[in-house]
Amino acid sequence: MRRPAPLRQALGRTVPFLSALAATALLLTACGTEHDGAGNTGVGGSESPARTQVDDPGKDGVRVTSLTLPSPSPSPTRSYSGSADSLPKDSGIVAAYEVVNKGTETLTYTVIITFMSADGGAMANQTVTVRDVGPGKTVRGTVRAGVLPLTTPRVTGAKVLEVTKVPSNEAPAAAGTCPASGIRVSADRGDAAMGLRVVGLHLDNCGTRDYSVDGYPVLELLDDNLQHVDGIKILDGGGGIAPGGVNDKPAGPVTLKPGESALATLVWRNTTQFGTAVNVPYVRVRAKAGAAPVIVTPNLDLGTTGKLGVTAWRSAED
Repeated sequence: MRRPAPLRQALGRTVPFLSALAATALLLTACGTEHDGAGNTGVGGSESPARTQVDDPGKDGVRVTSLTLPSPSPSPTRSYSGSADSLPKDSGIVAAYEVVNKGTETLTYTVIITFMSADGGAMANQTVTVRDVGPGKTVRGTVRAGVLPLTTPRVTGAKVLEVTKVPSNEAPAAAGTCPASGIRVSADRGDAAMGLRVVGLHLDNCGTRDYSVDGYPVLELLDDNLQHVDGIKILDGGGGIAPGGVNDKPAGPVTLKPGESALATLVWRNTTQFGTAVNVPYVRVRAKAGAAPVIVTPNLDLGTTGKLGVTAWRSAED
């Protein structure tokens, strides 16, 4: 029978392994703990994210319920000039929210959530769309703060900044989807300069047949309660608002083949003089008379001008 090796001999064989292990530990200790731009620990240890409840009164049935923060701070503790580690990374900050539909019809919500520092400053705004929330229903979800600059102060809170909601059957189609009509209508974020406001309306033929328009989009201005707004004159063309300032081609027929797009432009000024300033959050758009309506949210701050210009549809190639 084979005898076990003497204790001294066995220990002798393990010394090289233990020495290597000790050397590795010493090297890690000398390097210290490194943190990326999101506050996540790298070599030397890690911390679990901290989730805290948020006291957010919310707006229109939408509120932030909790905030998950990486531990320690999302601010970097060491710089790595000239290396990949110096690039901003996802902050790891996540806000949980809930949407409660207190109305009587199915709604689609667009929500802006702002992530804040301790002094209340906005560090990041993120937009989420929550579709098809039925009457009396509650939908919960999360949104990430995303990539923040390395110099961003520590995020400590989040709240709902803005809510828009429209009937789901009139909401713009989700990106990458095509309505049964084969036509997708949407509005861009627009541009503002020297008091002149410009928002583009986009008409995409995502179907399988040609689609023709001739002239101007059909518009209806709506208030916060999606009720008709009176007293605003809608002008054909943008010349009455900004002569020569927009691409204002004469109205004429435009035929879109599948995959092609057309563009029209809303143009206005926010000048305020005598009278009451008018804000129009929603516009119901029909590509042409009889077409299915789509409600967009350009937030028209019309001041006291009492007018809005809209250009004719033109090919997006023009």
